[in-house]
Amino acid sequence: MPFYQLNIPEVYRDWTFLERFPGHEELRKYIAHVDKILDLRRDTYFHARVNDASWDKSANRWTIKTQQGHVASAKYLILGAGLLHRANIPDFPGLSGYQGEVFHSAAWNEDFSAKGKKVAIIGAGSTGVQLTESLGKMADELTVFVRRPSYCCALGQRSLTAYEQHVMKRFYPVMLKAARESHAGFPVTGNDKALDDVSSEERERHWSYTWDQGGFSYGMLAYKDLFRSKEANEATYQYWRSKVATRLIDPAKFEIMAPEHKPYYFLTKRMPLEQDYYEVLNQSNVHIHDLNKSSLKSFTKKGLLMSNGTEYEFDAVVLATGFDSITGSITRIGVKNKHGVDLKDVWADGITTYMGITVSGFPNMFVPYSPQAPTPFTNAIPIIEAQVELAVDIITRVERAGAKSIEATRDAEIEWKTHLNALVEGTLFPYTDSWWNGADVPGKKKEMMAYIAGIKHYEAKCRANIEGLQGFNMVARDKV
Repeated sequence: MPFYQLNIPEVYRDWTFLERFPGHEELRKYIAHVDKILDLRRDTYFHARVNDASWDKSANRWTIKTQQGHVASAKYLILGAGLLHRANIPDFPGLSGYQGEVFHSAAWNEDFSAKGKKVAIIGAGSTGVQLTESLGKMADELTVFVRRPSYCCALGQRSLTAYEQHVMKRFYPVMLKAARESHAGFPVTGNDKALDDVSSEERERHWSYTWDQGGFSYGMLAYKDLFRSKEANEATYQYWRSKVATRLIDPAKFEIMAPEHKPYYFLTKRMPLEQDYYEVLNQSNVHIHDLNKSSLKSFTKKGLLMSNGTEYEFDAVVLATGFDSITGSITRIGVKNKHGVDLKDVWADGITTYMGITVSGFPNMFVPYSPQAPTPFTNAIPIIEAQVELAVDIITRVERAGAKSIEATRDAEIEWKTHLNALVEGTLFPYTDSWWNGADVPGKKKEMMAYIAGIKHYEAKCRANIEGLQGFNMVARDKV
């Protein structure tokens, strides 16, 4: 906080957070507060899963249907379906025959207790880190199955008082505006120096300073050539590794979770924040299985069989295997273009959008928190606010013109993707498979799905395009 909240004075005026990094229960209370102030549920259908959205050419309107039987008609369609929503559950052999408890983190069993049980976690990404911190304190035994470790930084969690937030609220307009105009949705100036611009002593001082700040500081204030210089990336990794070595003192576990030879370039995968992850991993009841040395062969009735013949027995297996990220939420709800082709088929050979917010062939449709925008590299709230305001601006221009519809051109999409790929060229991102490029989902085309130049650059470029509706075709109303 305060950057994990909407820039709406009526909402933040009477709200205070309990911690620097609010947990899920507090965030849900905040969402309920937003609903109370803005009366959002008045216009909301709950427990309604969309399974069809089609464009009616004659009426120039969208028809949206749900599995529960709702039917809605609208001139404009906004797909606010989220970034990490559709669970990715690999096709594990023997999974259906396993007789213990098993569930994906996205479908958590609120009644589950790990107390007195042997539990497995498959996955060591952000979700796996959080689950390990919690379950390792409760389970009799916890085994974490790791393919690639996460490079975690300290959360720097602390309690907050209502008074300090009350005093700070006079600065919220400036702070939240600065977050919106920043690179990653947090108002920091970044680092304008390359690794070789400074002495080794200055590097150590800088790294120590940013590390001690906690949160995302170590990554956000890294030397500017982190993503283009293998040497700068290696040095940044080795400092990170030296800090982990002071906490993860079991040599075998340390070599799996922070190996001397890094398995991927630093910050080319998501960097989770942790509170006591490495201390929990140190516990004698917590074990780590390196999947690179012995992969998962199959589930059995009682647990997991590994390729080296080792068989584990577990009372419960938790799948922290991630999501069909960025696109999965919007390609599985039956949205069809004006020719009747489903979006999932339109994107089968690769994602194409214009400015990461509109798609050619889908009139009057907007996709905030989307592919080909800065979405996964930024704080969620500022980029969502930026994209929603872009959509509203386009809609306003269509209405003022008295037009039927607006649609991105195919040429504009191609130009946007070329621009996005040019930004990535020469960086270290293409070397790492991750949910940022879809390589974690079998059958999904590997491609960078994010705009890496940041919110400020992204919004400025979009605003320039919208000013003259460059890259759009607008259909006028029929003359009476």
